[in-house]
Amino acid sequence: MKAFVLKKPGVVGWHDAPEPSLVPYGAILAPVAMTPCSSDVHTVYGGGSPKAPNLILGHECVARILEVGDQVRDFSPGEIVAVPAITPDWRALAIQEGNDRHAGKPFSGHQLGRTQPGVFAERFLIPDADTTLAKIPPGVTLEQALMCVDTMTTGFTGAEYADIKAGDTVVVLGIGPIGLMAVAGAAHMGAARIIGVGTRPVCAALAREYGATDVISYRDGDVVEQVLDMTDGLGADGVIICGGGDEVFTQAVDMVRYGIGTVSNVNYYGGTGSIGYPKFSGGRGMAGKTIHMELARGGRARIERMLKMVQYKRVDPGKMVTHRLHGLDKVEEALELMHHKPKDLVKVMVQND
Repeated sequence: MKAFVLKKPGVVGWHDAPEPSLVPYGAILAPVAMTPCSSDVHTVYGGGSPKAPNLILGHECVARILEVGDQVRDFSPGEIVAVPAITPDWRALAIQEGNDRHAGKPFSGHQLGRTQPGVFAERFLIPDADTTLAKIPPGVTLEQALMCVDTMTTGFTGAEYADIKAGDTVVVLGIGPIGLMAVAGAAHMGAARIIGVGTRPVCAALAREYGATDVISYRDGDVVEQVLDMTDGLGADGVIICGGGDEVFTQAVDMVRYGIGTVSNVNYYGGTGSIGYPKFSGGRGMAGKTIHMELARGGRARIERMLKMVQYKRVDPGKMVTHRLHGLDKVEEALELMHHKPKDLVKVMVQND
């Protein structure tokens, strides 16, 4: 079976992988549409924890069901479904404690393309179809469904953990795909003023479409000073971190309000060591600023909620698809696009004809 794999850190390629084996609650699927994301770039080029040899990459996919196990109730062969990027083991004991994303061990919800074979292959297995796969409602396009499985749910996760109230001022640090969906999420949750921070014109234009009232750039000066100037020195009620290096965490703490401000992070920080917490803007430990460091929410119910937002035209994540390629073999080209990020790129969709 043809599959796109991580051969070793920094080296990818095609591999003759073993066929997936059907399990009682599972389903075997064939990808219909895929997209690599920044997490795939980090996995390949950014180091991190050791990965199994010839690990099949990919965790963003819309797919056709080929076979289902004898314990599957809700899905049938032939259906086209959304495959969430985050696939918790909903039968793990820690799920009953509300710990769906880290049940049993850290990042247990983030399995596809990390600790189990991913979706960039001719066929792949989802071990628990009924709790994981999401039904796509009528009227939702392939592009829209594909953007729901990771990008939209991650951006909305960032907005949800920012504790947004009606009338709030919210800053979104990084307006790539995740940040764009954080902007959309913040708008739907009642933020009055949404300040996007980014430099790429294509993303700035989309940020305004999704609800940003202002877009600022580090090229125009220190972003913390700009936000403080725009808020009469108070800072933002909420800051959602969706991109950038280690410095963005400090910036977020610097620019969020004392006493009631919330920093919500869905950004990935590569490498080891520490992320600096500023003593002064952190009130020397007593600033009353809340910090959430979150992995995206996943699973069937979550993604079907995202799809419902699209179905009823509350948000159109399909606008983020700026590039389209055809054929499974184009996944490699798509990954390089996400790696090098040409100025007109937001997301690339690979349709498997």
